[in-house]
Amino acid sequence: MTAPMQMAREEREEFAALLDQLTPEQWDQPSLCTGWRVRDVVAHVISYEDLSRPRAVARMAWGALRYRDPNAIGVAVNAAKSPSELTALMRKYATPRGSTAGFDGRIALTDGMVHQQDIRRPLDMPRVIEPEKLAVALDFTKYAPFLRGAWRARGLRLVATDLDWTHGSGPEVRGTGEALLMAMAGRGAALSDLDGPGKATLAQRL
Repeated sequence: MTAPMQMAREEREEFAALLDQLTPEQWDQPSLCTGWRVRDVVAHVISYEDLSRPRAVARMAWGALRYRDPNAIGVAVNAAKSPSELTALMRKYATPRGSTAGFDGRIALTDGMVHQQDIRRPLDMPRVIEPEKLAVALDFTKYAPFLRGAWRARGLRLVATDLDWTHGSGPEVRGTGEALLMAMAGRGAALSDLDGPGKATLAQRL
């Protein structure tokens, strides 16, 4: 089995390869993150790499107090950079460091996977995610504090239709692993790719 840290590195390398394909217009298109363009999402993904865990926590606290958004400062620091500069930073930080290296790289892997889909979905640029890598991200999303996946899925049984992964008990919600991941991460855009008697309950929590 591939180590999560190596998966995280591969995810960022694939993220950088996606960025190479984008046109100048696409860099300024809206993402699934409310108020964030594609370039803002990229700026966020690499914004914590040079920060120790205490500094990362301090930045998030200050961002929440000043902007009501814990990630606003990190985005502001990098969002003015050119597409080529942001892509270069994604490659420079392919191997996670600082706070994103936590949980053996699972933070960087899951954050990168969700945010890559935040870009790909509105740009209609789908991809096939390796089942092994997707399963690690799905499992981590259940207890990752900032994603609150288990809270959204409480009382429901999530069933992936394209890999061997299930979670919980109760009314069933079925769909691809990617759609379940995005829904657990709070992305309502994924609901159209899900089905089952528990879907309405999940939709109310997004």
